This record gives sequence, structure tokens and C-alpha cells, in this order.
Amino acid sequence: MTQTRRTLLAAALLLAAASVSAPAAAQQSDRSFSQNELVSSGHQFFGNVSRGLALTIEEAVRRWGEPNGYVLGQEASGAFVGGLRYGEGTLFTRNAGDRKVFWQGPSVGFDFGGEGARTMMLVYNLPRVDALYQRFVGVDGSVYFVGGFGFTAMAAEGVTLVPIRTGVGWRLGVNLGYLKFTPEATWNPF
Repeated sequence: MTQTRRTLLAAALLLAAASVSAPAAAQQSDRSFSQNELVSSGHQFFGNVSRGLALTIEEAVRRWGEPNGYVLGQEASGAFVGGLRYGEGTLFTRNAGDRKVFWQGPSVGFDFGGEGARTMMLVYNLPRVDALYQRFVGVDGSVYFVGGFGFTAMAAEGVTLVPIRTGVGWRLGVNLGYLKFTPEATWNPF
């Protein structure tokens, strides 16, 4: 083994030992968003529904931990058995900055009505920004009569999304569908 290889191996072992000995919470907080940061950002974005938002974020963080990204945006959807959803917003990350994102997708199920919603999506295990540009499958349930608030979870290839929505409209149902994220707006939900 050459001297260069030994030096590289020793450096790699020291780096690995240092990362193992560092507390996991400290490592996670450098890249993730705390519950307080999410609630504060949500308060600014959603406005008056802040108590429901705080409770929803608290439950999401309890179930999935701290996200390493989140999206703030707005969307519109409608359904009569089959439905469509279109949205746009900004993805916030610690290590890659802020990016404009768009999402669209079909759904099918016992689902009727329409809504306009402000949306906060917590993003877990996002290795890089372009990993968001794929289809996230999930089951969604909605009950809106004038207004409403709720969250669900969707997953794809190890990345989990937790959309938190507050909407206005009339919507009742449960559906199976997906959201497809793109860097540019498109009308094609497929």
C-alpha cells in the first residue's frame, strides 16, 4: 500500500469516527428545520389559522421528525370521482437555497367538489433538489364546507412529503392519486 493510500485511508477513518461521535441531533439540526421554525414560517404564510397549523406541524414532527425542506405555495383542485390538482410554490432548503416548484396530479376515488388551498409541504429525506421532481403517491381525504384544514403523507423513493392544507371551497371524499413535481409549470397532470 502506498503512502498516499495510507494517508487517504487514515483521513477517511478519522472523518468517519468524527461523524459517528457527533450527536445525531446536532447533525440533523444543521440541515433540518425545527418545529418552531416551521410554525413561525407557517404563521407568516397562513395567517389566522395558526393554532391549527401549530398542532398539525407538531403532529407531523412527532410522526416523521424534522424535515430537511419545506414548500410554501397555493393550489387549486376539483373532483367528480376523478380529479385534478395544480399548484405552485417555493421549496426552502438549508443547503440548496430556495427554488420555485410546480406540482400537478390526478386522483380517483369517492371524491366530489372543489377547493383552493394554501399549502405547506414538509419534505423529509430529500438528498438533492432534483429528487423532488418525481411522482409522490398517496391517499388523501378532504372534508371542506366553506373552509377546512388537514394533512396527509405521500412517498416516493425514500422521500416523504407531508402536505398541510388550509382550503376554501366545498369538498368531500377520499381518493388515491399522486402529485408530480416539475421545475416549470405544465398542464399535463400525467
